[in-house]
Amino acid sequence: MKPLLHPIMFAGTGSDVGKSIIAAAFCRIFRQDGYQPAPFKAQNMALNSYVTPDGLEIGRAQAVQAEAAGIPCQSDMNPLLLKPQSDHTSQVVLHGKPIGNKDAYDYWRRGSSGTTDSGNYGFPNYRDEVCKAFDRLATKYNPIVMEGAGSIAEINLRDRDLVNMSMARHAKADVILVGDIDRGGVFASVYGSIALQTEEDRRLIKGVIINKFRGDMRLFEEGRKMMEDICGVPVLGVVPYYKDIFIEEEDSMALEQKHRQLTEGKVNVAVVLLRHISNYTDFDTLERDPRVNLFYTNNTADLEHSDIIILPGTKATIDDLVELRRNGCAASIQRAHRNGKTIVGICGGYQMLGQIVEDPDGIEGNITNLPGLGLLPIRTTMQQTKTTRQVTFEFDGQACQGYEIHQGQSDTEEQVLIKDNCIGTYIHGFLDNQPVIDYLLKTVNGQWSMVNSQSLADFKEQQYDRLADHVRQHVDMERIYKILSGND
Repeated sequence: MKPLLHPIMFAGTGSDVGKSIIAAAFCRIFRQDGYQPAPFKAQNMALNSYVTPDGLEIGRAQAVQAEAAGIPCQSDMNPLLLKPQSDHTSQVVLHGKPIGNKDAYDYWRRGSSGTTDSGNYGFPNYRDEVCKAFDRLATKYNPIVMEGAGSIAEINLRDRDLVNMSMARHAKADVILVGDIDRGGVFASVYGSIALQTEEDRRLIKGVIINKFRGDMRLFEEGRKMMEDICGVPVLGVVPYYKDIFIEEEDSMALEQKHRQLTEGKVNVAVVLLRHISNYTDFDTLERDPRVNLFYTNNTADLEHSDIIILPGTKATIDDLVELRRNGCAASIQRAHRNGKTIVGICGGYQMLGQIVEDPDGIEGNITNLPGLGLLPIRTTMQQTKTTRQVTFEFDGQACQGYEIHQGQSDTEEQVLIKDNCIGTYIHGFLDNQPVIDYLLKTVNGQWSMVNSQSLADFKEQQYDRLADHVRQHVDMERIYKILSGND
């Protein structure tokens, strides 16, 4: 039996420094080394989510990390998920189930305080809930690979922190600070992140990993020593930037780096860039297909010149439908459909393609009903109960898999509805199935050849191994194991 290791937390100097990818790498490394790791992030804010085998909703990053660890995902890996609905409100998902929408002030100033007296205004004790989830997970797995959120130096939120140093204290975790050298200012961000901690929390930070390095490693040797001198902790690794390893990312900043234009010689697939777009990882597999140029746009001309238009999922169907009418995209999609272009709607995008979206209970806002684009014969009604489940379905005579996360219900029993050159479905992961991709590309002009690609599961396993090899090569694993064993 492997020795018991301390939990390890990858905290960040800021958002999008690569914490979730580094955590996924360590989940795979520990698995390769014979341990039984599991990921944990107390609180996640993301519109990209996933459904566990028992029908509960968690952040997509923890589902990816669980895959890297070789275990089924569960809600205890991400007990608190915030799904933004506007600049000021989010849907709160606790232990995989939505418990309502919360104003940011109420959440940060009241609900996350952890108090249990009347001053908590009837909110759950989130701190207690996430700590219990961690404790349950820690009895079954070794080690727990924890991920922080954003920057650990948001001192104005220190007393309400649920996910960074307060969680590290509860878990008695060894904290590794991840800094992004690619964005510049890495010395200041690392030093400042450590210096702004309390003395108690500073002792928990056992090392630094510099991420996204470009160029000759030898040029940073002096900088490495300088950082260790000023910060008082070892630099445990300098991980180079990579472009040839494909791991799903959920951060909204990753979406900003997606391709944004048409190209010649390939099937141009335009994903409509909605204001509240969710689960854009639905398109990662299609994006990697060598026959495809997939890009994100709300430019009406680009939409009409594309071969295929995809309306993606959204956290606010009616609001985004209003915006599509305002910015002209709705009319462009309808014209493209009349001109024989293939239109695909997934989840909220599927609802928009129907005849009408009704919201009599005001779940999404003040608009009680709004006509859809009229391309599919469905009517959708928003409901209080959210559907979250994994599903199997048949497409083109072959078994396929996916999952559903949606608030509304449509008046059809079809899992996949195809009418003329329009396809609609509630199934996320729909385009992760090769039969679906091959069918879709054949609708363009019938001449695109089939690609005998490896299965998605095999592809992911290969990518997790490549990520682990990449990180292992550039971090001091021997030193990290000493730290986690309490011998350093």
